[in-house]
Amino acid sequence: MTDIHQTYNPQHHSYGGATHQQQVSPRVHQAVKAATAATAGGSLLVLSGLILAGTVIALTIATPLLVIFSPVLVPAVITVFLIVTGFLTSGGFGVAAVTVLSWIYRYATGGHPPGADSLDQARDKLGYKAREMKGRAEHATGMGQHHTTGGGLRADI
Repeated sequence: MTDIHQTYNPQHHSYGGATHQQQVSPRVHQAVKAATAATAGGSLLVLSGLILAGTVIALTIATPLLVIFSPVLVPAVITVFLIVTGFLTSGGFGVAAVTVLSWIYRYATGGHPPGADSLDQARDKLGYKAREMKGRAEHATGMGQHHTTGGGLRADI
């Protein structure tokens, strides 16, 4: 009877009831690896050389055309670059404006957009400082009226 739970061994083959054990030496395995790596590396090296040769041929053919048409191509490229940059910048500023306007609308209608707490805190701090400066200014002008001489200059300076 055979055991159902046998593990598969790729070096153990059964041919019509006869079992043959194949032994692969580590040297043969390394040789196969080296041959595969050399074949793949050589193929990629040949492909790289072909691409380099094609690039050199294409540049050789294209260079005179670029020199002949450069008075037209350079301004055209600059113009296209400026147009694309202008459209992208305009679109970016448009998106920013719509975002800011929607944030202001939500804030003004009583919504709570992100950053509203910071804005309220800054508003309160500015209001406090404005009242403080107003008080100092009133105090200074009130003091200035009592301690001035005839020429409008303060006597304690």
